[in-house]
Amino acid sequence: MIRALYSLATWLAQPLLRRKLRRRGQAEPGYLLAVEERFGHYAVARPQPEGGAPLVWLHAVSLGETRAAAILLAELRHLQPGLRLLLTHGTATGREEGGRLLQPGDVQVWQPWDSPAVVRRFLQHFRPDVGVLMETEVWPGLIHEAAAAGVPLALANARLSERSQRGAERFGVLMKPAYAALAAAWAQTEADAARLTSLGAPVAGVFGNLKFDARPDPALLARGRAWRQAAGGAAGRPVVMLASSREGEEAEFLKQIRAMAQAQQAQAATDSIAKGGAKGGAGGDASGPPSGIQWLIVPRHPQRFDEVAALVAGAGFTLSRRSGWGDASPPWADVWLGDSLGEMAAYYALADMALLGGSFAQLGGQNLIEAAACACPVVMGPHTFNFAQAAEMAEAAGAARRVADMAEGLAAAQALLADPPALAGMADAALGFASAHRGAAERTARAVLALAGREPAVA
Repeated sequence: MIRALYSLATWLAQPLLRRKLRRRGQAEPGYLLAVEERFGHYAVARPQPEGGAPLVWLHAVSLGETRAAAILLAELRHLQPGLRLLLTHGTATGREEGGRLLQPGDVQVWQPWDSPAVVRRFLQHFRPDVGVLMETEVWPGLIHEAAAAGVPLALANARLSERSQRGAERFGVLMKPAYAALAAAWAQTEADAARLTSLGAPVAGVFGNLKFDARPDPALLARGRAWRQAAGGAAGRPVVMLASSREGEEAEFLKQIRAMAQAQQAQAATDSIAKGGAKGGAGGDASGPPSGIQWLIVPRHPQRFDEVAALVAGAGFTLSRRSGWGDASPPWADVWLGDSLGEMAAYYALADMALLGGSFAQLGGQNLIEAAACACPVVMGPHTFNFAQAAEMAEAAGAARRVADMAEGLAAAQALLADPPALAGMADAALGFASAHRGAAERTARAVLALAGREPAVA
């Protein structure tokens, strides 16, 4: 009865979804691409695997999930070279990133809207041999229809925070049957496994986090190091990055670096007076940033690049955007803005350390594993519930430090910059932390192939 009501609600909501996509598309044109795919109408044919390999359907809703899917996909292609990929997304940034993963014969479409008729058209058209939902993407209609069609559907790199568990339990009459109908769930941690099991998910293994298996692109690392050298890294001008920042965090970051600058100016004036100089003899602009540090902001969502640029300018700081650098070195400015996609490894290589976005607002934090793999120490705020165990392990390993708020985070950054041995120790710990937890990709890929009834073609 509840699922029938849910199905009716999703059917009735389709005009609202179309209106939402039109509005979203005004700011992000990617949402206007192939809209009918979301409703089960396709202009592309079913991919044709080779040599008995499976058609693997991977669903990665947005950017972070797509990057995790890329790691799994690379291992799947290694173990089963003839497979074909059906890749689905829910967001424009996910689809843009996912386009880089396609090989000849693969297909990329939008996630079908979670209404029975739409999902049936999707499954009947593509007939995947196995489906993999990345991380948290549990959709009641999708899972029910896949089970009815005989398509084994698994939740990979699965995570479930305490907050999400409580939310699912509030709608348990709908969500618990959805979790139970999965063919398998492969959890990141034992804590995730316990929470998933409490909702009825068939947890078939605790495989770890796929993102530990990501290897930073050497070309991007070299690019970041070259930027740093050109910007005066060798001369001792350190770079502090606010990484994958979310709404509200940039404004607080700018407010705090202004406060730091004013404190420095006041201290300089006091020191000058104490030495017999005139008031204000220290000179300088009290509205500028603290001296000696290059600030870098890399927003999480590309649709906010212009908004963040306006925040920086509105705070009275000079700004230089990555999109304006081209192949040249970054010019001097109070604040650099990383307004590009696919270059996080370069930004981490450029930075001496990073403040973790999403953790200074009540948003659950962002992935800190990529920073660790790039040997970039992390200072994180109090809110890391989306990556709780990874954050705890990074802190225990000495790769990250926890602070209460943005002001304390910037103070910790300054203290670390003033202690090069401690900073170098954190960088070494970060690399060790990242390398110590690899192996999830192979475990998950083999489980996917087993679920599809295939043996790996490569031993």
